[in-house]
Amino acid sequence: MAEPLQAWAVDLGGSLAVASKGLFATGVSTDLNVTYLSSGGKIGDTIKAEVTCDKFGKTLAFTSIKFFNNKDEMFARGSHTKYVTLAWKDPNNIVEELSPQIAKKE
Repeated sequence: MAEPLQAWAVDLGGSLAVASKGLFATGVSTDLNVTYLSSGGKIGDTIKAEVTCDKFGKTLAFTSIKFFNNKDEMFARGSHTKYVTLAWKDPNNIVEELSPQIAKKE
């Protein structure tokens, strides 16, 4: 797989990880990194990606991604930092709906 595709996937994956926390607008990328550990395979091979939102705050969100080849070996990893301050103001956010609810005692 060509290197630019992993960078694109780190950007998209990081944005989707932020969106999974309830932000409609996912902010602006401030840092993006991809480290290649080995070859991902050959053209036509299937790869998998695992994305995590490591920290989600009022100013920044930090995400990480791991890429696995068809033998389930990690061949690349990435990180993505997003500036989310302005994204918190979007009226389409559903952050409250996705927050854990504390049960009321009766």
